[in-house]
Amino acid sequence: MIVAPHTRAYRRGVLEAEGFPIARVSDLLAEEETMVWVDLCGPTVDDLHTLAAELGLHELAVEDALGAHQRPKLDHYATHLFLACHAVSVDEEAEKLRVSEIDTFIGDRWVITVRKENGFDMQQVIDRCDRVSDLADTGVAFVVYAMLDVLLDGYFDTIESFDAYYDKVSDSIFSEHPLQQEDQRHWFKMRQALIRFHRIVFPLREAISSLIRREHDLVSPGIHPYYQDLYDHVLRITESTDSLRDLVSTIVETNLSLRDYRQNQVMKKVTSWAAIIAVPTLVTGFYGMNVRFPGIATQWGTGVAVALMVVTSFVLYVQFKSRDWL
Repeated sequence: MIVAPHTRAYRRGVLEAEGFPIARVSDLLAEEETMVWVDLCGPTVDDLHTLAAELGLHELAVEDALGAHQRPKLDHYATHLFLACHAVSVDEEAEKLRVSEIDTFIGDRWVITVRKENGFDMQQVIDRCDRVSDLADTGVAFVVYAMLDVLLDGYFDTIESFDAYYDKVSDSIFSEHPLQQEDQRHWFKMRQALIRFHRIVFPLREAISSLIRREHDLVSPGIHPYYQDLYDHVLRITESTDSLRDLVSTIVETNLSLRDYRQNQVMKKVTSWAAIIAVPTLVTGFYGMNVRFPGIATQWGTGVAVALMVVTSFVLYVQFKSRDWL
């Protein structure tokens, strides 16, 4: 789905123009102390190559932006940086992680964000920029910060969703009713979603760390604490995903142990009843042999046999019951 580009221009930290055509980007950048942000959703190859020619975007970065399924990373080129990151949300009913890739070209006085589809509402970033407009004088780092801050907020929401889901799973494995195959399949799908989420979060830590480094002038001292806060957030998210993965492994192991325990309980009861039933079978089988023995064909012999079966079965029942085998 192709959406009209959204454009913004800041001059000395003040929003000067918005919604202008892409053709004006070069003219605005010709003015001193002007920073331009262009957001493209579902751009065509020609649109991106036009901007590449105007701003000197590296062909490998353009190829990555046009491609699919980039891992989170920060690439350094001679005239700009290329940041690949993702907006994430979890859909429990659909048993999947919804991921929307956002590729960002970062120059000295311009930022180009590229989304392949409209799975992420960039209006959230625009609103965040308006709320922290006092940082606009720090240049392009201000827009990148607002975008990453919104994305990480979404990561925290995703963590909470996974946490609530696995709390319910933890309670359900101790219920009296055994788990159905559909429930186990749902667990497996959500576990796959969690693993995919971890693969998205983990590389982002290195990307944000690289943004903070002093080897380029993107993050000025004025906005450096905000980027350090982003790094702390991504560390917390990474630790939370590690904890959730450990929790999932524990749940799986506990479920297997409980299943074996329940199976052993059933086997104990079946074996106990089989032992009780075996006593009458043994006695009647003994008396049914074609052998002469005391009490054969007499009433007292019948009474002894019946009493032996009843008493022995009762003693076994009491013993098994006391051990909670029945």
